[in-house]
Amino acid sequence: MRKIVVISGSPSGTSRLDGLLKITLSALQAHNVQTALIRVRDLPAEDLLHAKFDSPDIAKAIAQVAEADAVILATPVYKAAYTGILKAFVDLLPQKGFENKVLVPIAMGGTLAHHLCIDYAMKPLMIALGATRILTGMFVVDSQVSWNDRGELDLQEEVAARHAKMLEQLIAAL
Repeated sequence: MRKIVVISGSPSGTSRLDGLLKITLSALQAHNVQTALIRVRDLPAEDLLHAKFDSPDIAKAIAQVAEADAVILATPVYKAAYTGILKAFVDLLPQKGFENKVLVPIAMGGTLAHHLCIDYAMKPLMIALGATRILTGMFVVDSQVSWNDRGELDLQEEVAARHAKMLEQLIAAL
């Protein structure tokens, strides 16, 4: 069974990005894919900031990435780039930590002006870690998603269609 790890760089426990990732994980599991979610915000901050490779939580997260066939790297956009906590975690991965894996970037930001975050910040980071198979991924503007009365994230039709296509491409790439 193929393994996909999703790395969330959101510092918030109630972010729209986390809602999107919940939808993503559910859809992948429906395709009989084994999934794991690494919420970087849940890793011990001191271990991240002091690069404690021997931390059990850090070692477990790094092992999940190493064992994955694909990685979805997801972040809200802050200052036109990925979050600092995402960078703190990625800095702990081995130099070729994304080698021989399919990579998918997902970014969410306040305006469409930030969509280049994927091409100018996330993809270079992935390449620096050995990625050679980076799929298109997706950028979502905050206003394209909203929380409903059930506490679930609703996607605008166009976003839902792009999301489904992205997941189709990921499954096909595996």
